[in-house]
Amino acid sequence: MVEYIASKDRCLLNIEANYYNQLDIEAFSQMMKDPSYCYKFYWLEAVVHIISEGKNETTFDEIIDEMIANAWYSVREFHIHLSGIQADGLVRDGLCSGPCSGSRKRELSDLPANASKIEIKNAIREHQAGLKKAKEQLTNMVPYRALSGFFTRSNEVPDWGSVKRITAYIQKINELVTPLPYVLGDSSKLKKEVHFHPDWVAMIQDNTVNILGWIQYEKVKWLQNNNPEVPGLIYKLAPMDEKMRKLSNVRKLWQGIMKVQEIRDIFTGQLVKETQYDVDHFIPWSFVMNDELWNLMPMDSSLNSAKSNRLPKWNPFFEVFAGNQYLMYEMINERPDLHKRFEACYRDNLHSIWAGQELYRKGNSREVFYNILERNMMPVYDSARRQGYEIWNYG
Repeated sequence: MVEYIASKDRCLLNIEANYYNQLDIEAFSQMMKDPSYCYKFYWLEAVVHIISEGKNETTFDEIIDEMIANAWYSVREFHIHLSGIQADGLVRDGLCSGPCSGSRKRELSDLPANASKIEIKNAIREHQAGLKKAKEQLTNMVPYRALSGFFTRSNEVPDWGSVKRITAYIQKINELVTPLPYVLGDSSKLKKEVHFHPDWVAMIQDNTVNILGWIQYEKVKWLQNNNPEVPGLIYKLAPMDEKMRKLSNVRKLWQGIMKVQEIRDIFTGQLVKETQYDVDHFIPWSFVMNDELWNLMPMDSSLNSAKSNRLPKWNPFFEVFAGNQYLMYEMINERPDLHKRFEACYRDNLHSIWAGQELYRKGNSREVFYNILERNMMPVYDSARRQGYEIWNYG
């Protein structure tokens, strides 16, 4: 049985003795060592998924599609950078410059945020002609570099400058030095064949869950180090679960306020109707991954889908948003019935220490309240903007 041991600094893959007798497990554990980019994780993850489906061979094209499908949610919905920020301050993401973002993302814009892997792969194939170049770029080095841990078993130095020679080198290592997880065929680019070694297929199929857990651990660690401003990153590797949203008590609070006080939509300036509003996040939920009261606002239902996963322009909308927040603050301190609804939000919507101890304490003037809210929200807003969230300027 495969076991992966997590410690503070590393996650080691341990295999029982019988596997060590057949395969170079130590070299396998090096397949994700010190990557400059995150693609090694997605490559190996895709290979393991394909092997777990009972396949003994595949192509670069199929593996790249699996990689894109696995990265889809992180990149498209959560704006995670898979290459980190380079020394020149730029982000160069191969998977991001493919169908997950930019102009290519628009070609797949009809896909819902929680699209299944099958839907994503079908859409990629539908737009294959437009995506071909971006997909080919992902095959330049990763399939070869992923095996470099095995190459240290040979005295012969690989020639990284020639696909033909490195393909022949991989075949030679596999035949004369040690069995490799896969060897490559003679076709070019996306048509290039990937042949899995039967002994590695058996080991991976027997231990798929634990190997994927090991990959996930290493991937999250790398992504967090290279996306230091992103909160809740571990929850941003899969589709959003609507069950995670905890808005019912907040809605009840605003509902109670609207019965005694007019509330205006921060974008339109029109009165928010009790029967036609949503509770939405000023800074998108997909970034903050929480339903904190200080980030929530009632808004016209017809605008919610238009705003979608974007940041409202800070000026002038933050000031209006803060005005509604202060109005709520006044009401909960004036009316016991509304304060009771406010207290009902404690469990799911009031976790930030600064909000409980500073923002919502009694006695704040409008100016003090604004300053506290701005001081704490602006850094989060700026982090989301730097992460690539689009600015929405209503009107």
